[in-house]
Amino acid sequence: MANPAATSLAVRLWTDYRKHRYLLLLLVPGLIWYAVFVYSPMYGVQIAFKDYHALEGINGSPWAGLKHFRYLLHASPDIRQVFRNTVIISFYHIVFGFPAPIALALLFNEVRSRVFKRVAQSISYLPHFLSWVVLGGLLITILSPSTGIVNTLLVALGLEPIYFMASEAYFRSVLVVSAVWKEIGWGTVIYLAAIAGVDPHLYEAAVVDGAGRWRQVFHITLPTIVPVVAIMFLLRLGNLLDAGFDQILNTYNPAVFRVSDIIDTYVYRVGLSQMEYSLTTAVNLFKNVIALALVLLANVAIKKSGEEGLI
Repeated sequence: MANPAATSLAVRLWTDYRKHRYLLLLLVPGLIWYAVFVYSPMYGVQIAFKDYHALEGINGSPWAGLKHFRYLLHASPDIRQVFRNTVIISFYHIVFGFPAPIALALLFNEVRSRVFKRVAQSISYLPHFLSWVVLGGLLITILSPSTGIVNTLLVALGLEPIYFMASEAYFRSVLVVSAVWKEIGWGTVIYLAAIAGVDPHLYEAAVVDGAGRWRQVFHITLPTIVPVVAIMFLLRLGNLLDAGFDQILNTYNPAVFRVSDIIDTYVYRVGLSQMEYSLTTAVNLFKNVIALALVLLANVAIKKSGEEGLI
């Protein structure tokens, strides 16, 4: 005998689906895109567990078990250096890049001139829409030891020119600073939206109590947007091992391979030039498993602290 509660729920769901059927149709293109470009390529993950040969195809290639993962963890000094570079650069991106949009959003929120605020926001957004192909060339030109404006200023001050793009000591700093510059403006969009949702009565009450602008920022604005910050931090952790493939590919050179070669550039270089498809698939799979584990752990920690997590 059918469960009346389950039947009633099914009827309500069917009624809602019929009522919103045209809106649900808008989901179809997105679902098709994900099915074709996200989920169907996951069939190729099994390459990581095979000795893949292009002529034999995925199904015809022999199984290798965990052979490539053992090589990855124990036998490849290059991969260990690659992982080290990835973690270091990603850590710098989080330490310097994650708080930057929050700070800029708070500063924009304090600007009283609407014209100046709009102009400043537009200028800060602009680099986001430029590709790293363009920005990479711009960086190389600006930081050139012979004609770059930065080294021209250093020479004018009586200092020696520095070849930033070929110096192991400076290259990571260039990566982090340029990445922050490119994305800081676009990153403020979500935080400005969260700040706009703060109840204005809270600010009015704070003014009555004698709180200045800084106290309002630290005791009202920041605590109110903490849930949004927590969600954005979780999403950022999911990309922890994505240290900026486009940026590094368009700016690095053999002189700085030792400090800039990351997982994605290693996979691109070895996978395509040396046709080590199984090894590079294992590397990428290993990276994604670590990213998933970090997101789940951070989600648990954030929920235990009293904030809402992703799941």
